[in-house]
Amino acid sequence: MPLHYYVIYKPYQVLTQFGKEDNKASLADHFAVPRDVYPVGRLDFDSEGLLILTNDKALNHRLLNPSFAHEREYWVQVDGAITTAALEQLQKGVQITVDGKPYHTKRCKASLFATEPAVPPRDPPIRFRKEIPAPWISMILHEGKNRQVRKMTAAAGYPTLRLIRYRIAGITLANLQPGDMQELGRDELYKALFG
Repeated sequence: MPLHYYVIYKPYQVLTQFGKEDNKASLADHFAVPRDVYPVGRLDFDSEGLLILTNDKALNHRLLNPSFAHEREYWVQVDGAITTAALEQLQKGVQITVDGKPYHTKRCKASLFATEPAVPPRDPPIRFRKEIPAPWISMILHEGKNRQVRKMTAAAGYPTLRLIRYRIAGITLANLQPGDMQELGRDELYKALFG
C-alpha cells in the first residue's frame, strides 16, 4: 500500500474529518485525497491552520502519543490588550477543565507579536471593536488537550478571537492559504518533524 503525506491549511468552520455531520463543511469539501488517508490529530471547527493528512499509522502514533512531546505553535488573536503578567501566567501553566476534571497545563512559550502577523483574512472576520485591542500572541505547546489554547487564554482573562495552528515541529503554514494542500514525500516529512 503506497503511503501518502499531505500538509493542508484547514479553513475556518470546517470539520477535521471527511464525513458529513450536521450539514457542516468537512475536509471532503476542500481536499481530494485517497480514501484511506485521514487527518492526524484535530483542529476545532472554529480553528484553522496546519493539519497533516496521511495513511501512515506509525506517523499517527508518533504525533499523537504524548510521550513524543513535539512542538505545536499557535498564532492566537485575543480579546483585549494582554499583559506581560498574563503571558507569564500562560507560560507557567494555568488551570483548565479537561473531560470535566481540573487540569494544570504544562509549561509553554507565550509571546506577544510586535506587529500583526501576515495571516489571510478570515471569512467571516472576527467581530471588530474599535475601543478594544485584539493583539496576536504566539503560543508553543508540547501537549494538545481538547480546546486547550482557547481554555488557556480564557483562564488568563483574554478570550481567543481567532486561532491558527501555524507549526507542528519543523512543518509550517508558510506559503499556504486556507484550502491549500501540499504533498510531501515520507523522508521530507519525517525529517521536518523528527530531525
